[in-house]
Amino acid sequence: MRHGARAWPILLTVWAVAVTTVLAGCSDTGGGRSATPDGPGEGRWQPRPGLAWQWQLDGRVDAAAADVPVYDIDGFENTSVDVARLHRLGRKVICYIDVGSWEDYRPDKDAFPRSVLGGPNGWQGERWLDIRRISLLRPIMERRFDMCRKKGFDAVEPDLVEGYADDTGFPLTARDQLRYNRMIADIAHQRGLAVGLKNDLPQIPQLVDTFDFAVNEQCAQYGECARLTPFIEAGKAVFHVEYTEPAHRFCPESRRLGLSSMRKKWELGAWRRAC
Repeated sequence: MRHGARAWPILLTVWAVAVTTVLAGCSDTGGGRSATPDGPGEGRWQPRPGLAWQWQLDGRVDAAAADVPVYDIDGFENTSVDVARLHRLGRKVICYIDVGSWEDYRPDKDAFPRSVLGGPNGWQGERWLDIRRISLLRPIMERRFDMCRKKGFDAVEPDLVEGYADDTGFPLTARDQLRYNRMIADIAHQRGLAVGLKNDLPQIPQLVDTFDFAVNEQCAQYGECARLTPFIEAGKAVFHVEYTEPAHRFCPESRRLGLSSMRKKWELGAWRRAC
């Protein structure tokens, strides 16, 4: 159900319920749709634990790089044609969008007021955002998620949602981050998009019910993968990547925990080595 949908006359309501019932019985590549109503996001994709995935953020997607049911790709650098091509191959597609920093190479860079720009985040051309400024940032993020929806994506991976734990130039608190992250999830759900919690391990207990899956970097390297168990126990996928750990060191634990794990190179191109 899309945000802002209105109540229809009773005849159309009965028809819609019947159609929904029929569709609910159909198979759905990549984990299926949620069978439990969940407010504005009812019927959105719910990836299940163990799904194999590909994560490519370097340029436009290579649709032939991996025969897996889930692709996570850059929302700005890929088009609706790219997403449609992946859908024709039976894949679900996640839209990568940065929500915690300003990037000077994005087409909407001028939409951000100078007052919300903080210190550098370690990546060239990027600065942390003052996530306390909800009224200024929400419209920008809504437009970004609108772009993901219009291109046909099934879900969103919002990046840099743990600025409170970094030196951003702002006195951000864990409470500020929870409020912002819940807002981000709400924006996605209002548009019928599933949404993943990126890293932010300390706040998993408060956010596991709000997000539809998790995306994690390097939990094996830092001995933290067990902290993602609440997502697995909730029947929600954990898409996990390591950069420096050899696969034989982390794959056994990943399989035991039910994580969707692989090794990638830092540039996040097409190369992958899955567990």
